[in-house]
Amino acid sequence: QHVAQEFTRVSLYFCGPCVAGWKAFEDSCYWFSNEKRNWEAARQDCRNRGADLVIIKSEDEQNFISRFKQDYWIGLNDLEKEGTWKWVDGSPVTLTFWAVGQPDNGNNDPQWGEEDCAHVTGSGQWNDRSCSYPFHWICEKLIILQIL
Repeated sequence: QHVAQEFTRVSLYFCGPCVAGWKAFEDSCYWFSNEKRNWEAARQDCRNRGADLVIIKSEDEQNFISRFKQDYWIGLNDLEKEGTWKWVDGSPVTLTFWAVGQPDNGNNDPQWGEEDCAHVTGSGQWNDRSCSYPFHWICEKLIILQIL
C-alpha cells in the first residue's frame, strides 16, 4: 500500500492531476477548446469528455479563466426562465462578473435575438449571447484522486 501511495504522489508531481491537454487549477481540470461551436454543441462535447461547461465559483477561478484572453462559453444560462441565470448543475449564481449593462438579452434588438447563454469575453467579463453563436468553450471536471 505504501508503494502505491508513493507511486501516486510521484505521478502527480511529474504528470500533474489532469490528463494531457487539460489544465489544473485548484480542485478542477479545465479543457480549453481550439474550435468554435454553439453553446449546446459545446456542452455536449464537454459531456463526451466526462465534464461539463465551466462553473465559476470564485474570483480566483474567474481570474484563472480570464488569463486566456479569448471568448469562451461558460456553463451559465437563463434558458429555463428569462432573467433567472443558473449554472449547468442547476445551482444559482452567487458571484457574477457581468460586463457593464449585461446581461441585456440583446437589448430587444432583433439582430441579436434571444441571448440566453453566457460567455466570458477576452477582457474577462461575462456577456449574454444567443446560444446559437459559435464560441470557443471551457470544460471543467473535478480532480478525483484515488489513493490505493
